[in-house]
Amino acid sequence: MKSLETYQNFYFVGIGGIGMSALARYFHASGKKVLGYDKTNTKLTQHLMNEGIDIVFEDLIDEKITSLEKEKTLIIYTPAIKKLGILDYFNETQFEVLKRAKVLGLITENTDCIAVAGTHGKTTTSTLVSHLCKEADLPFSCFLGGISENFKSNFLYNGSQYSVVEADEYDRSFLNLSPDWAVITSTDADHLDIYGDKNTIEEGFRQFAALVPDDKQLFVRKGIEIGRPHLTYAVNEVADYYSDNLRMDHDKIYFDFHTPAETIKDFVWDIPGIHNVENATVALAILSNLGVDFETLKKAIANFKGIKRRYTKHRYQNGKIYIDDYAHHPTEINAVVSSIRTFYPDKKLLVVFQPHLFSRTRDFADDFGESLSDAEELILLDIYPARELQENFEGITSDWLLEKVNLDKKEVSALNDAFNKIKEKDFDILLTVGAGNIDTLYDPICEWLSKN
Repeated sequence: MKSLETYQNFYFVGIGGIGMSALARYFHASGKKVLGYDKTNTKLTQHLMNEGIDIVFEDLIDEKITSLEKEKTLIIYTPAIKKLGILDYFNETQFEVLKRAKVLGLITENTDCIAVAGTHGKTTTSTLVSHLCKEADLPFSCFLGGISENFKSNFLYNGSQYSVVEADEYDRSFLNLSPDWAVITSTDADHLDIYGDKNTIEEGFRQFAALVPDDKQLFVRKGIEIGRPHLTYAVNEVADYYSDNLRMDHDKIYFDFHTPAETIKDFVWDIPGIHNVENATVALAILSNLGVDFETLKKAIANFKGIKRRYTKHRYQNGKIYIDDYAHHPTEINAVVSSIRTFYPDKKLLVVFQPHLFSRTRDFADDFGESLSDAEELILLDIYPARELQENFEGITSDWLLEKVNLDKKEVSALNDAFNKIKEKDFDILLTVGAGNIDTLYDPICEWLSKN
């Protein structure tokens, strides 16, 4: 295919996805004409339109599409979209049509790519690596799977020597990348609709690890077998790079960081959870190997604000606490709830959870039941289907999942009824959690709690 630089127009089919929108912002920042389609108008698509990107929400072949010149236009699509008239048109008229992952891979070929993979932790880790790069003023661009609270975007351009990318295992997308540095945070079973079983997803991560040319530039959480030499990182146990002496003081986390050569004491930040210190550990390991001094890294860690919808916490005058999180796998829910129980052991917790995908709900139903049982009360929303159809998953419903939750106070609710139900509940901490459109509850909840 032609070089990306030769295209003047980029049409994104599914532009509102978190990974797609980062690419759209990249080409828009490069001075190209960017336009696209998405099924739903969201906060993210609104931001893209405010930035000057043209988006439609109807599956129609309009004049903007028919006027595109084939030789000057690249079509980028997400595999989450299975059937669409617009995509059929581009294929039938023989435009160049590529998956998002392939295009991101082409971009990384010409940079020193830092790729962060893992079924959990990759968004926080890649965002933190990007933040540290920015604070150290390294020449980099980043493509993230979440919105950084520091730079209010999932994309940032500060140069082209390095690229920081979230390496997505879905549809084996990460095998399109050209990583010079890589992190593997976890290889738990997920996306079984793609991989089938745990052994196959672990093999996918081994194939990803094999793409890294240098053993000393592959960082893997200690305990994960990846099939080749690598460096390890950990928390509260010795590894090539590790953190320990964790303590909390006035909502801040302190920890010490160890390299093979030295110990740097008293890093401090606001991001709770042992799993997040683990993410910080590998980010510090990479940046120190890129030559950034620890004084700069300490300051950068201290002013890291996190990622939108990753343990986003608000404390109100009435004493109530509201936490919003993107977790959609039992391991992730356990990590969030465990952090809440560690820091607020005597608080009454209300969880509002929206399952994401019928297949994931089916595959991990017992684990979801166990992780959701560690609250005082649960509102379980209807399953968010995303790319799936209920008719293909007979009997897999939120009512079915609720039976597996061991709580006295539990109920199923439609999303549009949930806010009114929340207002009637007695709680100290409210946790909204899930990866679908549960985020539409966020603004109404914040507004309500700030007035009460």
